[in-house]
Amino acid sequence: MEPTINCAEACVNGCVLGDKCPHREYAAKASTFINETSLDKMYEIAEEARRKKLMEPPKWVIPDFPE
Repeated sequence: MEPTINCAEACVNGCVLGDKCPHREYAAKASTFINETSLDKMYEIAEEARRKKLMEPPKWVIPDFPE
């Protein structure tokens, strides 16, 4: 059994598992998206996501106060 690692922490400077990485499929899709999508299109996607987020009603967080 292989040890489980946190990719967000361990792979900051590159994948440490190499060919055994469980996320290789996603990395390939991300590389394809970056290579085939113009920067202007990525900006449009991000701007639309930002507008959608601004249109959502506020989410209230009520903290738990110690008694």
